[in-house]
Amino acid sequence: MYFQTMAYFMNSFFSWRFVLKIIIIFSLYFWDVAMSSSVNTAPRAVLRSEQFVPVSARITNELSDIPDFEALESSISSVLRRYDVKGASIAVAKDGKLVFAKGMGYADAEAEEPVEPKHLFRVASISKLITAAAIMKMQETGLLNLDDVVFGTEGILNDSIYLDYRDPRVTRITVRNLLNHSSGWSRRFGDHMFMPHIIARELQTDLPVQATDIIRFALNRRLHFNPGSGSSYSNLGYAILGEIIEKISGRSYEEFVRETILYPLDIYEMRIGGNFEASRFENEVRYYEQSNASEVLSFYDPLARTPLSYGGNDIETLGAAGGWIASPAEMLKLVTAIDNKSDHYKILSDDSIREMTTSTPGNQPIGWAGTDRFDNWWRTGTFAGTFAIVRRQNNGITWAVFFNSSTFRGTTLSSEINHHMRTALNKVEQWPDHDLFHHYETLPRLYPDLAGSK
Repeated sequence: MYFQTMAYFMNSFFSWRFVLKIIIIFSLYFWDVAMSSSVNTAPRAVLRSEQFVPVSARITNELSDIPDFEALESSISSVLRRYDVKGASIAVAKDGKLVFAKGMGYADAEAEEPVEPKHLFRVASISKLITAAAIMKMQETGLLNLDDVVFGTEGILNDSIYLDYRDPRVTRITVRNLLNHSSGWSRRFGDHMFMPHIIARELQTDLPVQATDIIRFALNRRLHFNPGSGSSYSNLGYAILGEIIEKISGRSYEEFVRETILYPLDIYEMRIGGNFEASRFENEVRYYEQSNASEVLSFYDPLARTPLSYGGNDIETLGAAGGWIASPAEMLKLVTAIDNKSDHYKILSDDSIREMTTSTPGNQPIGWAGTDRFDNWWRTGTFAGTFAIVRRQNNGITWAVFFNSSTFRGTTLSSEINHHMRTALNKVEQWPDHDLFHHYETLPRLYPDLAGSK
């Protein structure tokens, strides 16, 4: 590192561009050193993400051309062909180190743009894991308690717009009930987050409806069971958690999560996605539905019809329940940081991690879709044009697989992907020694003026 830097120094001109290059080179080097020695330390203050290079932009497919992973690639390739999936991205971590990150197929089929580790995908309900981590961090720092009530004059959301509720039992709903889907709402008459036209008509408001409108609509309905007495999967509950984060922090949900959870982990690309193809972020994939998919009423216009993946679902309003986009590599950075067996940097305490992964009878785990008695944890997410799964295994292996296409399998695809991944990874005889989380070879991809620098 030092000899390369001195050679570069001797062959450059003294200018503001040169000074900027040197600052960036040394900042990235010492930042990596600091992170390598920061096991179990307090979160570091970080600046805006644009000033740092995300891990997924520093690595390429070629770095994962590894013979021992050929079975994995072949297995997932067969799935892509079978279900006409346009593109996929896979990442694998072993004992906290990113050892494999590779794209397959197309990020944009029309432009024939291949998927690379840099590409971002909608992760749908994996967003709930991100929200849960933020809530647990708020409890650790004393901003709230999981047993705090949410509604009513003594609740966190005691704003006037939420005090007109139909069922007095809502004043018994706690933050914990929202986290483990035991708040009392169910999807018996539909999912609150996916009925914008009904909500707009009842509240006599214009489309698109906001999260506050959806919560007001739900408060005007009776609960389906007493809070804490049962469990029913609820996107609404996590949307309410997003409102709680905003109320307590005084910041937007996305800003709080990025600055409190993601930036301290050097995760800079994860963010709330957009609703339309024209609002895709740089490096975000295009989304594809099945060839026979029908158009639906848009969430923003009572008369317009649109593809479900672009204008049918309001990704931005789903936010805390399902709005995030990410690369598999950065997703694994988050998951390995909320692993109580990890020797690397952690964002949550062991007590918080234990609480998230311990299911109580009749309730679901916090943030995760499932955990088992063998200490395996998993989270899935599915939208039109999107499939995502991340799994933390009890043998030190963590992996993520993201698709940019719908399949007729829907949510049941997760069991098939899990089988393929576990079978292929069991065939790996020699695990790589490298850690792609700390790879800096491809800096020129974001900073062309730094060509040749490391």
